[in-house]
Amino acid sequence: MDRWQREIKIVIALVLPALALSYFIGHLSQILLCISVLLLIKQTLAINELESWLSRGAFRDYRDRKGIWADIYYHLWKIKKTEKKRKKKLSRMIDQFRTSTNALPDAAVVLGEYAEIEWTNKAAREVLGLKRSDKGQRIPNLIRAPQFVQFLKAQDYQQKICIASPVNDSIILQISIVPYGAGLRLLLAQDVTQIKNMERMRTDFVANVSHELRTPLTVLRGYLETLLEMDDVPNGLERSFESMAAQTERMQHLIDDLLMLAKLETKARKFECVPMRGLLEQICQESDLLEKDERRIELTVATDSNLQGDSQELQSAFTNLLVNALKYSPATSPVKVGWHRRPDGALYLEVEDFGEGIAPADIPRITERFYRAEVKRNHKVAGTGLGLAIVKHVLVRHDAKLEVESQQGKGSRFRCLFPAQRAC
Repeated sequence: MDRWQREIKIVIALVLPALALSYFIGHLSQILLCISVLLLIKQTLAINELESWLSRGAFRDYRDRKGIWADIYYHLWKIKKTEKKRKKKLSRMIDQFRTSTNALPDAAVVLGEYAEIEWTNKAAREVLGLKRSDKGQRIPNLIRAPQFVQFLKAQDYQQKICIASPVNDSIILQISIVPYGAGLRLLLAQDVTQIKNMERMRTDFVANVSHELRTPLTVLRGYLETLLEMDDVPNGLERSFESMAAQTERMQHLIDDLLMLAKLETKARKFECVPMRGLLEQICQESDLLEKDERRIELTVATDSNLQGDSQELQSAFTNLLVNALKYSPATSPVKVGWHRRPDGALYLEVEDFGEGIAPADIPRITERFYRAEVKRNHKVAGTGLGLAIVKHVLVRHDAKLEVESQQGKGSRFRCLFPAQRAC
């Protein structure tokens, strides 16, 4: 405020002599106009000097200015000083980020709005084969694995994919993408070669052990059947033989399911047009025969659309769903099976029962191997605990997903949802 007063005093100091001078010689308006022009020229020169300094990004010491311009230069100097501090702090943060991400064992790539590379860490340059000079290049042009390109186009970043390293085919990378900021994405690639090798070893071990157990079980089952068919079997041993035969049969089912899972994990996918009406009628007929005299299954085929896939795998999955619905519902209640098409073209199989239902806490885990919900029942339900795991694997191989709706005491609805492109 003091400097404003000084500016006003300067103007007054110029105007008063002009008034006194005009009193003697006249021409007051011309004198005031000259004073105004001089003041305007002075301010114009000061503004031009400020603009020149702003364009160069440099400021002289504000203390050599006078009047209101001293205040203006002082505030600009403060702003620039604050900005320089902020830039230094931001630069330190960026350096720390780059140092920490370079130390990460996982590859990290910052992608722009159009999948162009903004920055890469050391691991990304090693396992993805990227270079510092690739900045600005679109990553699909550098990593051309079809699965990776499709993953980028789909933009479903809840999922993760596994691809071979472009540098070394023996290295398996798990790719995930995290969106952040305005159109930016962080691509992370983790080396999961050892994990995948362990999974393959586990699968091979289970498959080999299951395969080797089939022969002794077949022999044991044959001897037990022979013993049960004998006429002179003591009463005390007959019940023991029957129990042994039942447990042998249960183990046979368990081995069959384990071999089926191992087959699903290693077998190449097969595509054929599966006639769904015939397949479902066959499955329902076979399942109805297991119910002795009861005819509980109600089949509805609401669409003539067929499905592109593997008929044997689909039969196994649908049979497991139907058998589960029959096992976990009263012997007199119906089980509804439906084949439908949604308006968007997606196809789905629905199996609905009116049994005991599933607790909400158990639903996320029912497709785990050997997982069985702890429920108090009047009778024990036989099973291997692998049926829904088989269903899950089959659906994954057919680009489908399993949806479960259940209410305890009222029943459950299982829905196998297939994408529209699977129709044939």
